[in-house]
Amino acid sequence: MSSLALNAEALYGDLADSVRPLLAADTQLVGIVSGGQWLAERLSHDLKRPSPAGAISSAMHRDDFAKRGLASAAQTSLPFEVNGADILLLDDVLYTGRTVRAVINELFDYGRPARVRLAVLVDRGGRQLPIAADFAAARISLPAGQSLALARDDGGAFSFRVEGRE
Repeated sequence: MSSLALNAEALYGDLADSVRPLLAADTQLVGIVSGGQWLAERLSHDLKRPSPAGAISSAMHRDDFAKRGLASAAQTSLPFEVNGADILLLDDVLYTGRTVRAVINELFDYGRPARVRLAVLVDRGGRQLPIAADFAAARISLPAGQSLALARDDGGAFSFRVEGRE
């Protein structure tokens, strides 16, 4: 494990400040399990949103489902009507775009939203699909052998973990 000089709390503050003007009263926050779910829950609280954030899992629509299997903790929970909804999808790290593609497929299993936008803490490049974030608090480059993941301590503060070889 190596360290990377990214301040997750500062990036979260940038994310919150930047998405605030994008949110209409009826915009629904939906976090991708697990890092994005943490972001959506905290943003919903910090921005005093009128409804709770949803959580969405990519497990059922992943193109590597046969290899990864179904994670028991990865459950989709959308406490609103998806048809016609304005949705802000949140994730911690955008990399290949495959997770976002799977999540959009899952979302459409619940209905047809009017609009879906994507905001992430970190865009690390390396896209394999034509997926782009409407907002990214940071853009970085990491070697293909490394991964970046959001961690959360008992108090709810965010940090990043970098794993793999350089």
